[in-house]
Amino acid sequence: MNARVAATLVVLLAVLGGGALLYQQQERARRPENVGTLGQTLFKDLQAAHIAAIKIVEPSASPNGTLTLQRKDDRWVIAERADFPADLARVREFVLKAIGLKVGQSEPLEDKDRSRLNLDASGTRVEFKGSEGKSLGVLVVGRKYFKREVDNPEKAIPDGRFVALPGETGTAYLVGDPLTQATVKTAEWIDRSSFQVEKVKTLEVRYPGGEAWRIERAADNAEWKLVGAKPGEKLDISRANAASYSLQLLELADVAPKDAGDTGLGEPVAIDATTLEGATYAIKVGKLAAENYYVTFASSGSDKPNEKILSQHVLLIPKSKLEDTLKKRPELLEKKEDKK
Repeated sequence: MNARVAATLVVLLAVLGGGALLYQQQERARRPENVGTLGQTLFKDLQAAHIAAIKIVEPSASPNGTLTLQRKDDRWVIAERADFPADLARVREFVLKAIGLKVGQSEPLEDKDRSRLNLDASGTRVEFKGSEGKSLGVLVVGRKYFKREVDNPEKAIPDGRFVALPGETGTAYLVGDPLTQATVKTAEWIDRSSFQVEKVKTLEVRYPGGEAWRIERAADNAEWKLVGAKPGEKLDISRANAASYSLQLLELADVAPKDAGDTGLGEPVAIDATTLEGATYAIKVGKLAAENYYVTFASSGSDKPNEKILSQHVLLIPKSKLEDTLKKRPELLEKKEDKK
């Protein structure tokens, strides 16, 4: 290699090296300053074993925008519902999700964006507390994030959520979890295990106006009889089966607050049932609230442990679960056109 070729190579290397350096500088300029936070967890020190309460405040909810989940011994309860049992699996899932939240995107948050992303006072505030009430971590949950355009953002499941940490007011984070459980709706948190009346022996339904009917059977496989049947009346056995069997399929939609207002339980439909095993149930059915009835009950002779707790609350049970039991007397009878 002669001196001229060597000098040319030196110049080329210098030019290429300078170009590479310039490219690196440009790339660094395009990258956000907080790129180092991507993939990091939001709560670095939060541990599930230390969490004794979760307080959720949702300003947009009415009439009560606060829900407090509290750990009591080996169970979780909802403070605003007189310690009604919370679903342990749902609480555990939410805690693990919160602990595992990772930053998918991090952007500077200006005052004008705070309102737009609901990361101001309009956002949902989630606070984790220790056994002595000490705050272990706070998260502001804001607007939903969608990768595509949706028709109804209120009902659509988002692809992520904008969140903020109160101690970092200048930063907005995007996480990949929709955080749908960050809500004060008790229906999303309650243990839905309901009381269930199994192997019904006698069933009587009385309406406020005085109308009533009663059916009974001697054994599990025996045919139902309509007590006090009039001449020409014949009980439709399939409808009698449905009326009794529905009571063992009851489930909870929600639990009513103490200030629920007019529940209709002052003049209820009364359902009295006894079982082949000797248990008795006195059930009161009030008014409809949307698609759910207000319900209370008392039982005796039953060994089901959850019934004592459930009987202390006003429950909301889906209309669909009670409609076969609440049929009027004429609806239990075979119709003339049904006869063959």
